[in-house]
Amino acid sequence: MAETLSALAMPLVVVLVGMIFLFGKKDYFDAFTRGATDGLHTTVKLLPTLVALMVAVSMLNASGAVTMLSELLSPLASAIGIPSELLPLLVTRPFSGSASTAAYSALLDSVGADSFAGLCASVIFGSSDTVVYVIAVYFSSVNIRKTRWAFPCAFAVMLFCIFFSCFFCRLWFF
Repeated sequence: MAETLSALAMPLVVVLVGMIFLFGKKDYFDAFTRGATDGLHTTVKLLPTLVALMVAVSMLNASGAVTMLSELLSPLASAIGIPSELLPLLVTRPFSGSASTAAYSALLDSVGADSFAGLCASVIFGSSDTVVYVIAVYFSSVNIRKTRWAFPCAFAVMLFCIFFSCFFCRLWFF
């Protein structure tokens, strides 16, 4: 029964929206096209920011800075209970979703999904976001140039997620 309902959910939503478009009292199609036009303008406005972020992340990865920073932070991470295998993921996560996904995949391939580092990486990957990307895209989409405390606050939350992800994985699984 649940399988049938879940299979029918999306077609029913599409039919319901179509019925509202056709028989609604307002001009929903016009509102939809205006929203799509605004979305397209926002996308065009965001392109320079996205290109700059992609170039910066590519340069960061190609330069070897991720490896160097990981090696530099390894003693500190180990001292506070964060596995050093997580550092490439932690260095790339604030900047790029695709680079951190690659680091996550490489980590799981090397240490395994059931290892402490693998479990910590999974929790961190599920509970954090690409801080720099999100702030850059969201703030530039509404023309805010001075982010004030948004970045330090978001970065502090990310550090909180990292520390407590490792703490809870150690508490619950090891």
